[in-house]
Amino acid sequence: MIIGNTKLKNNIILAPMAGVSDLPFRVLCEREGAGMTCMEMISAKAILYNNKNTESLLEIDPAEECVSLQLFGSEPKIMAEIAKRIEERPFSILDINMGCPVPKIVNNHEGSALMKNPELVFEIVRAISEAISKPVTVKIRKGFDEAHVNAVEVARAAEAGGAKAVAVHGRTREQYYSGEADWSIIKAVKEAVTIPVIGNGDVKCGADAERMLRETGCDGVMVGRAAEGNPFVFREITSYMEGKPYIPPTVEELRETILEHADMQLEHKGEFIGIREMRKHLSWYLKGFEGASALRKHINEMETFEELKSIINSIYA
Repeated sequence: MIIGNTKLKNNIILAPMAGVSDLPFRVLCEREGAGMTCMEMISAKAILYNNKNTESLLEIDPAEECVSLQLFGSEPKIMAEIAKRIEERPFSILDINMGCPVPKIVNNHEGSALMKNPELVFEIVRAISEAISKPVTVKIRKGFDEAHVNAVEVARAAEAGGAKAVAVHGRTREQYYSGEADWSIIKAVKEAVTIPVIGNGDVKCGADAERMLRETGCDGVMVGRAAEGNPFVFREITSYMEGKPYIPPTVEELRETILEHADMQLEHKGEFIGIREMRKHLSWYLKGFEGASALRKHINEMETFEELKSIINSIYA
């Protein structure tokens, strides 16, 4: 799959997820087969005002081969200025968030609120595309609500502004992440634009990915919640797409992956924040394991790496 001047190793992509697709998790997903990983969304204004918490969000590991950095904002001039300021960082693609449904983002006329204004979408994409040489992409939703399903119009505006690809989540902002994703809107967007289209929504395994590609004609598939606690989903999907047998992780490999994930979190964020970040990841990793539910209280209260190892050892015993 090719996006602008960037060639991905395959067309299975880790979605940008706030609080999830940070550096440690991206490293694991790329290693397991993701063709590109997307960073957590970053506020253009936070970079503009040198917010102290933003620098860690901008970090990229030297081992990461293909990373998409995602900005959110609504002012074309500021977003273009920030894009130019950060262009020398080692990301491959700059994505613009037009799909986040969180109220505080939407109420600030950012994220999925941009779906209401295709003209502004065009202006933002054009300003950024003219400011930098790296490919600019957008991530959108089906529409703001069922009364305003306009993904086709927004995708065309983005393409006219210079976007090199568009990712389409088959749910409206009103749905958040509930209900079933509407893949027909992905197909409609694919038929309306000439740039690559990436489908997003309800892809949980290789069979889902293959069906989305076949039914919508999209060029790539984006995997989000199915990767939570399961970076191995990329191994499964790529194996399926290549017609190869999937070799699931052994119990020991899963244990080692959890410990490696925790180790990277602590190295990247320090023990206080890193362990607290690992609470949700550990709950996801251990979902379905016998005895995991009984340990949930301990997981949500753990504060040290030693406590985490103790919990894992009790599960794997």
